[in-house]
Amino acid sequence: MYAPERHEQILETARSFGRVEVASLAHDLAVTPETVRRDLTALERRGVLRRVHGGAIPVERFGNEPDVADREGHSAEQKERIALAALEELPDGGSIILDAGTTTVRLARLLPTDRELTVVTHSIPVASILTGRPNISLHLLGGVVRPRTLAAVGEWTKAQIADVFADVAFMGINGISIERGLTTPDIAEATIKRALIEASRRVIVLADHTKFGREDFARVAGLGVVDTIITDSGLDLEFVEDIENAGPTVVVV
Repeated sequence: MYAPERHEQILETARSFGRVEVASLAHDLAVTPETVRRDLTALERRGVLRRVHGGAIPVERFGNEPDVADREGHSAEQKERIALAALEELPDGGSIILDAGTTTVRLARLLPTDRELTVVTHSIPVASILTGRPNISLHLLGGVVRPRTLAAVGEWTKAQIADVFADVAFMGINGISIERGLTTPDIAEATIKRALIEASRRVIVLADHTKFGREDFARVAGLGVVDTIITDSGLDLEFVEDIENAGPTVVVV
């Protein structure tokens, strides 16, 4: 297969799955990883892919934030494992923050019914799951609801966050990198995520492996504010070491 043919196949795969990885491309295309890296560099120069750790992401993903329905089925098995592992981090009878996100929604469904918890959230999907549970004291933050994430944002939301201080914040995120830390496509969402982080004693980020190496438009915080990141086994072990050197403990499930 000639280089232009490989490039078109790589680009088609990236657009279909949202990401390509060097190891799997080398296997599928029957070439060396070095050849794949050169191909990815060539595609990045064309402006159609952006290199990330271990692979590349089509540029469309950096300017197009999928809505909740589109993200719900993506990496579903991995997100379920991450949410299950997050249960080990729950305080005993304390307070938690549940950020907006499809993995935090899964965590909300799994919260135990035999222990009292105070839950603060700005996510309508999270709140709808927890409404009516007798062991949950639910505090829903108001504000302007973003249709893409069904999360409240804005100055009103931020002002309410200033009145709380939780034991643990379980955060969702769009991108994690060594250089930029935690990022998300929308500035208003980034502002609220940052406020939620500041309103908690411990910060636990729930993120499947596709979020690593990605850098979105709006910066939330550096990795130094994160205590633990829970992710799945698809993450490159070399990246795990780099992340832990930056501060957080990484739990791989």
